[in-house]
Amino acid sequence: MLYYSTNLKARKVNFREALLQGLAEDKGLYMPEVIPTISSEEINSLRKMDYPGIAYTIGRKFLYEEIPDADFQRLVDDAYDYAVPLEKVVDNRYLMRLDQGPTASFKDFAARLMGRLMQYYLSQENRKLLILTATSGDTGSAIANAFYGLDNIQVVVLFPEKEVTPRQRKQMTTLGKNICVISIDGKFDDCQALVKRAFTDPDLTHLDMSSANSINIGRLIPQTMYYFYAYSKLTQMDGEEVVFSVPSGNFGDLMGGLIAKKMGLPVYRFVVATNENDEFPEFLMSGEYHVISPSKNCISSAMNVGHPSNVARLIAMYDGVMDETGKIHKMPDLNKIKQDMYSISITDKETEKTIEETYKQYGALLEPHGAVGWAGLNHYLADNPSEKQRLCISLETAHPAKFPEQICEILKLDPALPPSLQNLDEKEEHIIPMPNDYSEFHNFLTKRYR
Repeated sequence: MLYYSTNLKARKVNFREALLQGLAEDKGLYMPEVIPTISSEEINSLRKMDYPGIAYTIGRKFLYEEIPDADFQRLVDDAYDYAVPLEKVVDNRYLMRLDQGPTASFKDFAARLMGRLMQYYLSQENRKLLILTATSGDTGSAIANAFYGLDNIQVVVLFPEKEVTPRQRKQMTTLGKNICVISIDGKFDDCQALVKRAFTDPDLTHLDMSSANSINIGRLIPQTMYYFYAYSKLTQMDGEEVVFSVPSGNFGDLMGGLIAKKMGLPVYRFVVATNENDEFPEFLMSGEYHVISPSKNCISSAMNVGHPSNVARLIAMYDGVMDETGKIHKMPDLNKIKQDMYSISITDKETEKTIEETYKQYGALLEPHGAVGWAGLNHYLADNPSEKQRLCISLETAHPAKFPEQICEILKLDPALPPSLQNLDEKEEHIIPMPNDYSEFHNFLTKRYR
């Protein structure tokens, strides 16, 4: 299976090259040339499997020529050793809690398998790699923990200084060893722009760099797996069509779902719920895409993205072309996108109201990102009352305890800490502050990783 660039100017590569390279030479994002399909019989067989079994079945559709089955099974079993709760809230509406991994975030699903795949390939080649990652919250901690202590991988994480919670920050900054964390005086989009520029800087090619952001195809394939898991455990009939509501920032999580649908998963529609960074809902309404710069600072901080990188992949999936700046060179099939997706922007005020009402009415505890997804689902059902009998699954992407300030203020309670968040306050932090200036970032990389 080959992977092409969304900018259509780079050579096609296999999965190993796409994974280790991260960004294509033409600044585009890698996409599979052909998305593999899964039969209804295979989907039905997933009902009897645990999460690692489902992950193996879906993953090998992409990797069957890339890695021996026994090796891939071992990596999957090692990556997914935690629960994936499916919580009934009311009627046929469920939460898929993706917050039980080692950093209490859905990013663990992608980071752990991607890290193991990278280590697998690098050890075969006796090669070292420098990972550059921008984070708006949870990506950095998931990547840092997934790659922590690996001898042949160095990691540099950039985060916006004022837009992550203390617990999100400390999950990254208290590790040390091969993990370097930089706070940028700017927004997430600034961090992402610095990383992307470094990848295409001819002066830095000697550093052998790659990305662990969702710009890396190695992040997306693992994110298709939990859509199949939720479907196989919650549906009652073969071929039953469901609705997934996805809180969306950089759109990697949504792309995982869209790939699952393209493979053959019976998804009726995706609710694409954003915070006040509403460039995608506005695009669906107007047919015009406008980058939000600077991005708006919302309490769902990991979704503060003014130009989601993965929108270029979404556009490509619907036969359009968007470059890395957000300029559309060929319009996608907008009618088909609207048929598959319902998108809405949720304000901070409504996010807070959703946290309060969902807890008081149903006893379900949401954090700001999951609340955006749940609010989006409520809007969808209000606008489409005939869909209220359909199975609906909303993604909860982080543990509420990662956002104690907001939860305490809204609900007057302090969420219990999962093991991954305990004892963080006592640990020493290691942070390198830096202005939003590429020359300084360039000089730092050349001096530290020469």
